[in-house]
Amino acid sequence: MPELPEVETVMRGLAKVLDGEVIRHAEIRREGLRWPFPAGLVRALTGTRVDGFRRRGKYMLMRLADRPSVLLHLGMSGRMVARHRDAPFVPRLGPQGAASDARGHNQPPELHEHLVMETEGGWRVGFVDPRRFGAVDLVARDAEDSHRLLAGLGPEPLEEGFSVAVLERALVGRRMPIKAALLDQKVVAGLGNIYVCEVLFRAGISPLRLAGTLPGARAARLVPAIKTVLSEAIEAGGSSLRDYVRADGEIGGFQDRFDVYDREGERCRACSGPKGCPGILRLVQSGRSTFYCPRTQR
Repeated sequence: MPELPEVETVMRGLAKVLDGEVIRHAEIRREGLRWPFPAGLVRALTGTRVDGFRRRGKYMLMRLADRPSVLLHLGMSGRMVARHRDAPFVPRLGPQGAASDARGHNQPPELHEHLVMETEGGWRVGFVDPRRFGAVDLVARDAEDSHRLLAGLGPEPLEEGFSVAVLERALVGRRMPIKAALLDQKVVAGLGNIYVCEVLFRAGISPLRLAGTLPGARAARLVPAIKTVLSEAIEAGGSSLRDYVRADGEIGGFQDRFDVYDREGERCRACSGPKGCPGILRLVQSGRSTFYCPRTQR
């Protein structure tokens, strides 16, 4: 599932082509995704101007002038595809070697494209979701934070308000591994399996350590590690492993910088040499793979 850096990258791509545009046509091509599309979605989209974007955790909010915001969640396999009607057909290599292209409106639609928006300026944006775990909803702008999917989210890790003291308060008394605690969206919003593995490595913290033991020096290392890893991942356009691509069809690049994730058996880059280094280990926590170096993470 796309995590905070991927969602932020997609949102920035959408803002680049949609912000200030008037949606002249909208169309839904099935009854819904994970849940039914909200009643009045096409009516809310058609004829209105896009007034900006906001990200909350792993969710995007497309704000419309004088109308409800459109909440977008990519789910497991969702992606947004943006192209201009005047764009030439330019074949290129996409994720997993599949052919992708920049193409105009006269080309065949994407497979599994369930929501389409076309603007007066010539942009066409589609929500593509083969597995249909994504979601779309309408929510009043002044009620965004009380939406059922957003109301329980923890602090945004890249905002100034996310501090060592805030994290320490959230971890007090928690008798679960720190890996599981950081995946809890009520503790901090937007983190997922990939970036929690990377963050814990940067902070030198074992994924097996109980969350309640973190307050102090370890929490002081963890907060800047979270901010640094997420910022670097956003700068790289996110991580492309399976379905994720940016709105322009390009893949992210942070997967080339992984220190531990998906590197089982490889040498830890933080160890000074092979002597005494067991390499990156993999274990399963709550049904998810955890990658870490037992020598440097304690």
